[in-house]
Amino acid sequence: MKKIEEYVRSIPDFPEKGIIFRDITSVLGDADGLKLAIDSMIGLLDGLEFDVIAGTESRGFIFGVPIAYALGKPFVPIRKKGKLPCETISASYDLEYGCAEIEMHKDSIKPGQRVILVDDLIATGGTIEACIRLVEELGGEVAKIIFLMELAGLKGRDKLSGYDVASIITYEGN
Repeated sequence: MKKIEEYVRSIPDFPEKGIIFRDITSVLGDADGLKLAIDSMIGLLDGLEFDVIAGTESRGFIFGVPIAYALGKPFVPIRKKGKLPCETISASYDLEYGCAEIEMHKDSIKPGQRVILVDDLIATGGTIEACIRLVEELGGEVAKIIFLMELAGLKGRDKLSGYDVASIITYEGN
């Protein structure tokens, strides 16, 4: 059986020269790769007690929903501003050129619930840091944060000190 790293396609000089883009569509497009990715991420949760899984738009949905389904847990979407129909709370975070804002429904996390945050990739950590603020504002506790991939050179994990963070694949560069 192939290792999960073998399913990730690396595209040099995208979106700009000097960057190696780690493409998950090659994982998603292969049934064995997708199963291995989901099963590996589920393995990061072995023995952990938690109530709900939350994932970021949109790749956190791709991985978070099948994990929630497999484990019999509810899934909470964390979306870009303006995409959720009910009353929301929001958090902003910095991007390379500007800032963005994400939202959750106000009733999506109950006080005291233990939450797993899921995304495909940790780079600078800004998005997931904003997710943590939302969960905690609603009274939830972040039990663990899991990623398929990590770009260690961008030091996103530094923003998440004090939280249990795990990734399946770690790339040392950017």
